[in-house]
Amino acid sequence: MRVQTGEWTGNLSLNNTTSLPFKFTILKKTKRNYSFIVGNGDEQIELIPTKTLGDSIFLEFPSFGTMLVLKANGKKRLSGFWLNPNKGPNYRIPVVLQFGYGKRFNNPKLYLSSLQHSNYGGRWETTFEPGTEDAYKAVGIFEQSYNDVKGTFLTETGDYRFLDGNVAGDSLYLSCFDGSHAFLFTGHLVGEKISGTFYSGKHWQTTWVATRNAQFELSDPDSLTYLVKNDPISFKLKDIYGNDFVFPNEQFKNKVTIIQIMGTWCPNCMDETRYFKELYEKYHSIGLEIIAVCYETGTDPVQHLNRIKTLKDRLELDFTFIVGGTANKGLASEHFNMLNQVISFPTAIVIDKTGNVRKVHTGFNGPGTGSYYQSFVTETDQFIRDLLEE
Repeated sequence: MRVQTGEWTGNLSLNNTTSLPFKFTILKKTKRNYSFIVGNGDEQIELIPTKTLGDSIFLEFPSFGTMLVLKANGKKRLSGFWLNPNKGPNYRIPVVLQFGYGKRFNNPKLYLSSLQHSNYGGRWETTFEPGTEDAYKAVGIFEQSYNDVKGTFLTETGDYRFLDGNVAGDSLYLSCFDGSHAFLFTGHLVGEKISGTFYSGKHWQTTWVATRNAQFELSDPDSLTYLVKNDPISFKLKDIYGNDFVFPNEQFKNKVTIIQIMGTWCPNCMDETRYFKELYEKYHSIGLEIIAVCYETGTDPVQHLNRIKTLKDRLELDFTFIVGGTANKGLASEHFNMLNQVISFPTAIVIDKTGNVRKVHTGFNGPGTGSYYQSFVTETDQFIRDLLEE
């Protein structure tokens, strides 16, 4: 494949009238090899070329088992599909990439110097699926520089990661494509209220509304999942080598232990896993252990195992990995029936040296949330240090 190096604009065709844009960068590594990078705001995801087949190249996302399959239509155009087997064996979205990158959203209004753009910067009390029994709250946090905007939504089960986009007049456009999710948000500001539409891939869309509210807070993530029995945390599952793994056991006696209920398909879980890797490297030598219990999409145990091993190897993770089974919160709740319920992937259970549960943290708001993530890291580091010193 011979293509132009530099910045490209990608577009996923969610339906006949709606496309999701993303930044795509191609860099020359050697005479015949390239680097392929998907960009969302401050996030840069380098894809892994796995094979070529005829005139097509397969580019795998590093964490999710998803990929772009592309072929060159000249040096300045690529076309193909995004394949996401986590959504089903035939889930694919057409994609076209063109050389050149300006604004993320190619709206003519963005280039009109005389146009006044609305201010979306700040903190917004947000409701998704308003007026329905499935309505849920979120916090929108946006930073705006002229007509460029970035930010995310925080929910009680995790954030919507690195959203990037533009304001054109009184309209807002944001997107994120990270290999697991394809998120597109549109909004229209009237006074101090936003009304908009949220698309997730080609399979789902809903409405959302938001009003400015600097004081609005979600429920404490340490209060949503809790112990309902006096029994200690215990379970019996298989490790990634096929051996029975029973917790608690001697390996974790007198250790501070974090049990992470997660899945390799889940971006919030991956953000948490990268943070736990840092935590483990800092504190494992003085008594911190981490157990990742993985619940995977699909029903094939061999695929489950391969995804877990791939994650462990690619991120060079040294903590313990356990096979939970199919990605189902009901199944996870059965395995951890001493909790009221598992309502989110991820969920982290922190256990002290004496075997007592000291905290259960639901969801994960990662680096896309900026200062919120930094505050969480500071507080959690101190909390783990205090447990290790007890």
